[in-house]
Amino acid sequence: MNPTTTPAWARLAEHAASPQAHLRERFATDPERATRFVAKACGILLDYSKNRICDDTLRHLFALADESDLRTHILAMFEGEAINSTEHRAVLHTALRTQSDVPVLVDGQDVLPAIRAVRERVNAFSERVRSGDWQGFSGESITDVVNIGIGGSDLGPLMVVEALKPYADGPRVHFVSNVDSLHLTQTLKTLDPARTLFIVASKTFTTTETLTNARSARAWLVAAGGESAVAKHFVAVSTNAAKVAEFGIDTANMFGFWDWVGGRYSLWSAIGLPVVLAIGPAGFEALLAGAAEMDLHFRTAPLAENLPVLLALLGIWNVNFLGCASQVISPYNQTLHRLPAFLQQLDMESNGKQVRADGEPVDYATGPVIWGEPGTNGQHAYFQLLHQGTAVIPVDFILALKQPGQLDAHRTSQIANCLAQSAALMQGKTAEEVRTEMSAKGVAAKEIEALIPHRSFPGNRPSNTLLLDDLSPHALGALLALYEQKVFVQGSIWGLNSFDQWGVELGKQLASGIEQRLAGTGGPGYDASTEALLGYIGQL
Repeated sequence: MNPTTTPAWARLAEHAASPQAHLRERFATDPERATRFVAKACGILLDYSKNRICDDTLRHLFALADESDLRTHILAMFEGEAINSTEHRAVLHTALRTQSDVPVLVDGQDVLPAIRAVRERVNAFSERVRSGDWQGFSGESITDVVNIGIGGSDLGPLMVVEALKPYADGPRVHFVSNVDSLHLTQTLKTLDPARTLFIVASKTFTTTETLTNARSARAWLVAAGGESAVAKHFVAVSTNAAKVAEFGIDTANMFGFWDWVGGRYSLWSAIGLPVVLAIGPAGFEALLAGAAEMDLHFRTAPLAENLPVLLALLGIWNVNFLGCASQVISPYNQTLHRLPAFLQQLDMESNGKQVRADGEPVDYATGPVIWGEPGTNGQHAYFQLLHQGTAVIPVDFILALKQPGQLDAHRTSQIANCLAQSAALMQGKTAEEVRTEMSAKGVAAKEIEALIPHRSFPGNRPSNTLLLDDLSPHALGALLALYEQKVFVQGSIWGLNSFDQWGVELGKQLASGIEQRLAGTGGPGYDASTEALLGYIGQL
């Protein structure tokens, strides 16, 4: 469906073209704005009052959701319909974390028993490693785990392990994704082969970058413990038993998942094994429970109170009607430092599309560019552009109010900086405020007037503030599910298939041929630029 043909889209376009009051003025004339444009669920408070919206904006946006048949799309996903139309697959990452025993059917089969059987195996294995019962080739327990994967097999578990570091009580967990050998060798430099366990995470067990790293890690281990050590120090998260066995991994230590689990949504499956090893099965179950609670909220809450729907519709307003081409993610808790990268894949791989699910080209903006850094670091890097740059870039400020190990003095500054930046983006600084401020400091009038253009800025820059009661496993699960469902809502309204990623395949295909050329074993010809680069590389 083309959303631009709906009456609501036309009303939103007309509304956006009409004169809009500055956010300063909106707050000044509406004393209840800050309490009206707010919603809370699952331990997360969403303050969206600093968006360029009014009641009419929301009314038109909710109408757009209704006219796009959003409720039907939500039901279709949860009920296991093959909404990934180009691959003819269901999309059921929600089933991986459901707390309900109501059957979830795919091709007439309830998938819940298989999900829970794999989880039981993951938990049992993790407990053996965490307790010291699992021993390496020297008879010693495991102190370090190295997860070898890429994309969703790396970004999700890495982000969660980092976010929940205060809860970690298992072996140290490391991640290797880049095929650049230094990522692997620098990771292994301080590790003891006799006490290191490797997880090779690849659904097909053919991912080039992952297998290249895994083979080098295998050689490192074999040099220390011999071929027999492989079965004691390597496990796999995969569905290709033959390839896993060929590598030397005991298939009893292979943990599977399903084709209805997309890579960027696979954290909740056995791909989460590094998380279970780090924080234990109970912690991982809490992560799942938080996500399931958000799923239930998403499925049942009215649109006006529904956090994923609100975030999604505000994003559509910013992208399609205010012309905002990118979105900043600014978490103020340092342990969330990998969240922007995780959300980059989630959002841009899902909705970075130029055709709708029906195959027709889009003539409207779809997924924005997602980027960001932890809060106070970003303030000293790119916030200058956010305040005074020529592009209007919305920001999601994310702050967990409680976290184990926080120091009170730091916490106060952390909160102050987060709230101050969202306020500054909203209100800006007028020429008169600059004039008053500098006059009070005794600056000469002529110098003041020369500096006003440089020291004033417009404000009226939109942002959301998401406050988490804490940063527990349960709270993190809810936050991640919130963003997953936000992306799904936007894709549904834009008419996209948010669950394929054909655009990444061409680069993989070309890389294979280039590797042949570099190895001197043939390979196809390429464009003039690539051929010239190959020629230059060959001379070194």
